[in-house]
Amino acid sequence: MLKLTDDGAKITLQAQPQTADNGLFWFGSALLIGAVAVAMAMSLLSERLAIGALALLIIGSFIFNKQRQQRKKAMSGVINSGILWVRAGELVHDNNGKREHIHLTDSDDVKLIGEQLQICDSDNAHKYHISGFETVQEATAAKAILQGQALTKRHVNIKMSSD
Repeated sequence: MLKLTDDGAKITLQAQPQTADNGLFWFGSALLIGAVAVAMAMSLLSERLAIGALALLIIGSFIFNKQRQQRKKAMSGVINSGILWVRAGELVHDNNGKREHIHLTDSDDVKLIGEQLQICDSDNAHKYHISGFETVQEATAAKAILQGQALTKRHVNIKMSSD
């Protein structure tokens, strides 16, 4: 939902249903199986082999955690829910009380791809990917405001309501 403000707009993004992330489930399952295997190794095998099995379990947990952190870092530029305050050259993203201020530079490029915005730097590297707009007009209005353009009828239909 788009609401115009004095210096820009307030847009409520509609979160898209995410695909299930079963990574944590599989990690828990593997950790449980590994713990049972280590317990059996401690009772059946020599001390050296049991310690080796425990070390493998710890190393496997460490590797999984590192991969999960890298995946999370790669998704840091994705905005698809929450409230977005849009002003000329600036965004404020409020997602469940956590606010992120995003300032665009003159060399940043804002692209409209369907109902989504993509912000790239001067080297055409993706900085932010914003989705969750209700309509193409909301995305177009956000792009126009970010670029400092005045809103016109082609950007958005403004409906007046008495509250």
